[in-house]
Amino acid sequence: MNKLNVLDWVALILVIIGGLNWALVGLFSFDLVAAIFGAMSILSRIIYVLVGLSAVYLLATLGKLAKE
Repeated sequence: MNKLNVLDWVALILVIIGGLNWALVGLFSFDLVAAIFGAMSILSRIIYVLVGLSAVYLLATLGKLAKE
């Protein structure tokens, strides 16, 4: 049985945060990342990129996650 490593957990958490942020944008037109770090500041852009990379990583390792 493959266990999730630290990178798997970080990616999963970032994707969940990204999903919740998109839910807030869709429901209330409220971007939590922008509210905390500034609209399109360098830090918020880094977070958006990390969330996107995490989604790509999880897609690439979906088979491993499905076995859990």
